[in-house]
Amino acid sequence: MGASLLAVSDLHVSFEDNRPVVDRLRPGSDDDWLIVAGDVGEIFHDVEQTLRTLRDRFSTVIWVPGNHELWTHPSDPVQLRGEARYEALVRMCRDNDIVTPEDPYRLWDGPGGPLLVVPLFLLYDYSFRAPGTTTREESLRKAHETGVVCTDEMLLHPDPYPSREAWCWARVAATERRLAAIDPDVPTVLVSHWPLVRQPTDVLWYPEFAQWCGTDLSADWHTRFGASVAVYGHLHIPRTTTYDGVRFEEVSLGYPREWRRRGGEPRPMRRIAGGDAGQPA
Repeated sequence: MGASLLAVSDLHVSFEDNRPVVDRLRPGSDDDWLIVAGDVGEIFHDVEQTLRTLRDRFSTVIWVPGNHELWTHPSDPVQLRGEARYEALVRMCRDNDIVTPEDPYRLWDGPGGPLLVVPLFLLYDYSFRAPGTTTREESLRKAHETGVVCTDEMLLHPDPYPSREAWCWARVAATERRLAAIDPDVPTVLVSHWPLVRQPTDVLWYPEFAQWCGTDLSADWHTRFGASVAVYGHLHIPRTTTYDGVRFEEVSLGYPREWRRRGGEPRPMRRIAGGDAGQPA
């Protein structure tokens, strides 16, 4: 089998039953790349250990943070908050030869290429409002009234920014400048933990949760920046969809109670390019 560009997310290794699944993540070729689209775990050491193990197996590993990596969990010996925590995660990845959103974008020139793999860290700004609301305050109030509140509100600190949305806006502005400078003739693989468009959140059991799932500011990036594929996680609803002619791949493993409902042995890695693209690896 030829080389493949693979992707996975939401490994949540703090769940003991997820660890054997992660241990089975193996390349089919010595030249396989693996995209890890966030939520490896919330404890710094667990994130490092898991990413290092995957890097030992795959030719290249590309990581973007999810919300869980950015939590300052009370049981984590690493009590860094906000941007300082993200910067520490980036340094850890670089020490382990893992590509981050702060590094030069890598060109996949294997089967299905060339594709420029673009890891993104954008966060969210509450613009995916809860149904029937028009402001951030109304949307958050409805979430609290219905009991659907993301743990980010307690554990994901925006320091030194005044709010999570302010951090999001800063990330969007800086990332947009980098994307504007890439070669428009090379198709991209846009990788973000949070979906770039709102449509994937339409199937959530609890629509109030959508406000923690992205930003309207990236709604046209898949068309503006030449995406062949957009990769994301966060929703724990693995599937393939198409928006504006662009393939979107949700590549999460999720929590044990979720993947057990799907039946069979979980195979969370999905081929983005090479082999049978769009199918589990």
